[in-house]
Amino acid sequence: MAGAGTKLRPHSYTQPKALIPLAGKTVLSIIIDQLKDAGIQEFIFIVGYLGEKIEDYVNARYPELKSHYVHQTDRQGVGHAVRLTKNLVARDEVFVVLGDTICEYDIKEVISSPDSMIGVRKVEDPRDFGVAEINEQGLIEHVVEKPQIPKSNMAMVGIYKIRESDQLFDCLENNISQGLRSYGEYNLTDALDCMIKAGVKFRSFKVENWFDCGRKETLLESNALLLKKFATDADASQYENTVIVPPVSIGTGCMIKNSIIGPNVAIGENTTVDYSIVKDSIIGSYSNLFDIVLDDSVIGSDTNLRGESRSLNIGDNTSIDLG
Repeated sequence: MAGAGTKLRPHSYTQPKALIPLAGKTVLSIIIDQLKDAGIQEFIFIVGYLGEKIEDYVNARYPELKSHYVHQTDRQGVGHAVRLTKNLVARDEVFVVLGDTICEYDIKEVISSPDSMIGVRKVEDPRDFGVAEINEQGLIEHVVEKPQIPKSNMAMVGIYKIRESDQLFDCLENNISQGLRSYGEYNLTDALDCMIKAGVKFRSFKVENWFDCGRKETLLESNALLLKKFATDADASQYENTVIVPPVSIGTGCMIKNSIIGPNVAIGENTTVDYSIVKDSIIGSYSNLFDIVLDDSVIGSDTNLRGESRSLNIGDNTSIDLG
């Protein structure tokens, strides 16, 4: 989770991408809950920009976990980031998940498999992804990062179970020592391909759903889909003269009146909404909305909005008067 989240600016200026609110949760909490429910209790969080916020969040919300924090101060790619965990991992089996990767799959089945495994999903244009070439037996024969002429449309989703961690770190060390970069970074994909060439067998597994949280547009799409899974029906009777159109997630301590909320709206804690209409949007915590119509918007925390209808993408600690 050490990236700066440039595609989610301005929100990522003040909030790590992994802590962006989503369907009443955060990207990170959804990932941790999945893995914890499958029995994983020890986590290594690779952090960088705003990493102290991730530490504070995990320590407060998941005190029962055995948590380690590794700081990647010089962002040189996912391969470089994973290499920083060598002393903590030693020769243990590892489960690597990218901090913006939310997928639905049978985690327990993947963990219990005797094989190393890589999660994949068919995509229309694989040129922006790491791509896996898979044989008829489901074994991966070759992986390549963002190929211009892809030989497969099976994209790697950012979930890897690796049993042979010693060989993983050997390949990472070799690539870094030789300066073997792809697109200016030390990619995990290149190390995985090094392992495959050395004889390590990787089996593919297909994820059922893949929720993209990297950009405003796909974040809102993912929010709408995940609200259907996580949201409990908000009780409109709690809010004065207000209509709730499910699915909606409303945080604790919110004051909502004279408004229409939903569908597909997630509102953080202690936010006030008055004389407003909000749909298909994410609203942060401790914000104030008055006399405004919002659609297809992402609004950060500690934000004040007054005015008229707009499609907005506003970061934290902002005050805007559209009147």
